[in-house]
Amino acid sequence: MKWLRENLFSGWASSLASVLLLFLLYRTVVGIVDWAFLEAVWRPDAKACRAAEGACWGFIAEKHRFILFGTYPYEEHWRPALAIVVLLAMWAYSLFRWTRRLALLWPCGLALIGVLMWGGVPGLPYVENERWGGLMLTLLLTTFGLACAFPLAIALALARRSSMPVLQGMAVGFIELVRGVPLISLLFMASVMLPLFLPPGVSIDKLLRAQIAMILFASAYLAEVVRGGLQAIPRSQYEMADALGLTYWQKTLHVVLPQALRISVPPLVNTFIGFFKDTSLVLIIGLFDLLSTIKISLNDPAWSGSGVEAYVFAAAVYFVFCFAMSLYSRRLERPSVSR
Repeated sequence: MKWLRENLFSGWASSLASVLLLFLLYRTVVGIVDWAFLEAVWRPDAKACRAAEGACWGFIAEKHRFILFGTYPYEEHWRPALAIVVLLAMWAYSLFRWTRRLALLWPCGLALIGVLMWGGVPGLPYVENERWGGLMLTLLLTTFGLACAFPLAIALALARRSSMPVLQGMAVGFIELVRGVPLISLLFMASVMLPLFLPPGVSIDKLLRAQIAMILFASAYLAEVVRGGLQAIPRSQYEMADALGLTYWQKTLHVVLPQALRISVPPLVNTFIGFFKDTSLVLIIGLFDLLSTIKISLNDPAWSGSGVEAYVFAAAVYFVFCFAMSLYSRRLERPSVSR
């Protein structure tokens, strides 16, 4: 009651505004609950959806396999489903336990995901990655992209602060060039222009070309974030490391980088979230991520008019993953976690 009096009902103007906002919130929440739950149609029945006044979640129930797995063979859907479970389990384990086991866990886990998705081993028929899509493709592009871009970004940030002019100039040129063009341009170049420069008979898979473009794009932005963290380290830290007789790499790995990365956690996670959402741009080169499969599903005449439910579902999926990243960044900022 004391908190309510101090924050919501401290005066007649504040009380009037609070009552008005609570009333609007009540009306909004009641309307959303009625539309999304009480009057919604959950079974995949297009006729029932047209007759109902609530949300048509039957569209998601009907198209969920395509939304999650794209055009992956129907009888093999258990493989991408298991791959998603493995990937999310590795993410969850990494959220709470930072140990040396992670250095072994992630390569083994990614290798297992590759075997599940590609197959080509006894008992698992080969599936070309042109048939990958949906949520699985979004998670893979994000995971592999950030896992490869982050070490490259650290190297670029250190090179940009290097005292060697050639190394510094190369890092500055790469970062400014990549940051100066939109991701769509890089994806277009990787998809259309890169094959023209390859020797005859040599080809690179379209998914791999898109992944390389996204890695380069993310590394340039992450490099500037890491450089900002490096610049925030007090000069006294460098002097103390030099006084202890540490080499450049010892000073960098044990003194400078841990502090710089902790300082950079909020902008780093912000970049991660933006990268996760930018995976939807791979549609322009013929890859179908989560948002693309939802758009294609809406072309079915039987489910015309289900656009609101489709994009609400997409927004909910993006929100869950992005909000989880935000919560994790807040956890990393706590001193007890970083030690």
